Amino acid sequence: MITFIPTPIGNPQDITIRAMKMFEKAALFLCEDTRQTKHLLRLLEERFGMVYPEAQFLSFNEHNGKERLHELGHVLQEKEVVYVSDAGMPIISDPGQILVAYAQENQIPYDVLPGASAVTTAYAASGFEEGKFLFYAFLPHKGKERSIALSEAMSNGYNTVLYEAPHRLEKLLGEISALDAQRELFLAKELSKKYQNYYRGTAGSLNEQFKELTIRGEWVVIIRADKSIEKSLSFAEVLTLDLPPKSKAKILAQLSDKSVKEWYNELIKST
Repeated sequence: MITFIPTPIGNPQDITIRAMKMFEKAALFLCEDTRQTKHLLRLLEERFGMVYPEAQFLSFNEHNGKERLHELGHVLQEKEVVYVSDAGMPIISDPGQILVAYAQENQIPYDVLPGASAVTTAYAASGFEEGKFLFYAFLPHKGKERSIALSEAMSNGYNTVLYEAPHRLEKLLGEISALDAQRELFLAKELSKKYQNYYRGTAGSLNEQFKELTIRGEWVVIIRADKSIEKSLSFAEVLTLDLPPKSKAKILAQLSDKSVKEWYNELIKST
């Protein structure tokens, strides 16, 4: 059986008793980083009396995940296997996704334990009253892909949760301010750790505030949904509009990877 186990996002005391019991009996650990996992297990042994497991430790990440499955496919059906990411809930925006899909395809029993998650912890702390939100993880680092993803995150109609590295946080605040300086944001720094901190305010005010700060640590950024009365049309709604093919093609080209010419030809064929 494969068990996916969340690890603390900062404070080791956030580990669960169930997780420690599973660690103790595991024969194989698949880890995003074996050094991080071994360090955590030593802490649990020293502070909470967990028995350090006599197990094999192998890396399993975005670079070698598929290769590992080719090597270990038969082992996964014979041993007690544990998968952990470096911190927090595995599988979501994490190489564990590959392992879940493999288990489903090959009918290998698996379980996912509940536990610490930076996404839900930060959203609960934000004070934003809406219960619905979208999680975008990390935006692309640069270029057109980043601009498109950020624009989508700010205009999707939902509160949106992002992760951001410390060396790019100031850039992100500047980008959001350029698009909408009055947009409300909530920032959570180093959740559950010694230097945890929360910040809430407009993009413009936080952008100015953070220019005076030395930015360190891991960040969760929550973008408040746009409350304007403007309505965004979906791709499907544009297709149903009663517009001349040329005008409709221009709109569709803005919403897709196809050119105006390609859409125009497609619309003409369908009439």
